Amino acid sequence: MITIKEAKTKKELKDFIKFSFELYKNNPYWIPPIINDELEGFDKTKNPAFEHAEANFYLAYRDGKIVGKIAAIVNWQEINEQKKRKVRFGWFDVIDDIEVTKALLEKVTELGKKHNLEYIEGPMGFSNLDKVGVLTEGFDQIGTMITWYNPPYYKEHLEQLGFIKEKEYIESRFSFNNVDPALFLKASELIKKRYSLTPLSFNSTKEVMPYVDKMFDLFNATYEKLASFVAVTEVQKEYFKKKYISLINPEYIKFIVDKDDNLIAFSIVMPSFSEALKKANGKLFPFGFIHLLKARKNSKEVVFYLIGIHPDYQNKGVTAIVFDEYYETFKNNKIENCIRTPELEENHAIHNMWKNFDPIIHKRRRTYKKDL
Repeated sequence: MITIKEAKTKKELKDFIKFSFELYKNNPYWIPPIINDELEGFDKTKNPAFEHAEANFYLAYRDGKIVGKIAAIVNWQEINEQKKRKVRFGWFDVIDDIEVTKALLEKVTELGKKHNLEYIEGPMGFSNLDKVGVLTEGFDQIGTMITWYNPPYYKEHLEQLGFIKEKEYIESRFSFNNVDPALFLKASELIKKRYSLTPLSFNSTKEVMPYVDKMFDLFNATYEKLASFVAVTEVQKEYFKKKYISLINPEYIKFIVDKDDNLIAFSIVMPSFSEALKKANGKLFPFGFIHLLKARKNSKEVVFYLIGIHPDYQNKGVTAIVFDEYYETFKNNKIENCIRTPELEENHAIHNMWKNFDPIIHKRRRTYKKDL
C-alpha cells in the first residue's frame, strides 16, 4: 500500500531531498544538489518565488520506506498575468512503479482542482530560472547543476497516465577546439562600429554588480514572448544576485552597451561544476566547497547559462561580439568543451546563434501536460 504524506518540517524536507541521493546513489550521470541550497529554495521565508507562488512537497511511502516525491506548485503571477490556469509539478523522483507516480500526481491534481485550474504541467520549478523537463534522450550523458536527471521510465509513466508532450527542449555541446575565430572576428568589428556598441569585461564580482539589475530587465525583455515565460521580480533579482553572481568567474560575464551606456546584450557562462558536485555529494563542508572552488578555477568545460539580446538588436549579428569576447577568455583558460543548457525547440533565434559551431544535440527533455 502506498501512503502519501506532505513534507513540512525541516527533517521531512531533508528526507524529500535525500530520497534522490538514495535513488541515484550508483548512477554516474546524476548530479547531486547541495542539500542546504535545496532546503533554502524550499523555505517560504527565504525564497522570493513564494511571493507569487505556493508549493506543497509530497513524499510517497511503502512499508515505511520512501519510494517517490513530488512538489505541487501554483505560480499566481503566471495565472493572473498570463491567464495560464495551470498547476505545476517539479522535483519529481520515483521508483519504477507507475502506481507510485499515479498517487503522487493525484496530489498535484487535487491542488489544481482546489484552485479551479485547467491543467497540470511539469516537471518545472517555481519560475523560469529553475530546472525544467523530463529527460527523454541522453540518459548516458552527465547532467549539469541546472538540470534534472531521470531514468527512461519517467516518460513512460507519464504517457501511460495520459500526459502529452507540451514543450520540447534540446541540449547540445560543441568542442571549443573546433571553433574558428574567423567566423565572428571580422563581423564583430563591423557591428561594433555600425551600431556604436562597446563590450564590457570584468575582473571582479564587484565590477559586475552595478549592471545586474539592468541584466535582469533585459532578460525579461528578451524572453517575454516565449510561451512559458514569467518575468523576474525585483525581490528575485536581489536573491539571485546574492545567490549566484559570486559563483561565476567575473571574466565569464559579458555585457554589451550602446553609446548611451544602455545594456543591449548579456551572456553568463559558468564553469562546469558537475564533477565537483559529485565529489561534494550534497555537502559544502568539510571538503565540498574546496571541490567547487577548484572547478571554478580549473574546469575545462563551460556551460552557457543565460544569454539575452534586446529585441531591437536581435538578428543584427550582436552575438559575433559576444563570441569574440569569449574566444580570448576561453583560449586563456584552456577551455575544451562548451555546453548549452536546455533551450526551447521553438526558440529558433537562439539555435541560429550556434549553427556555425557544429553543435551536437546530446540530450532532449520535455514538459508534459494533462487537462484537469
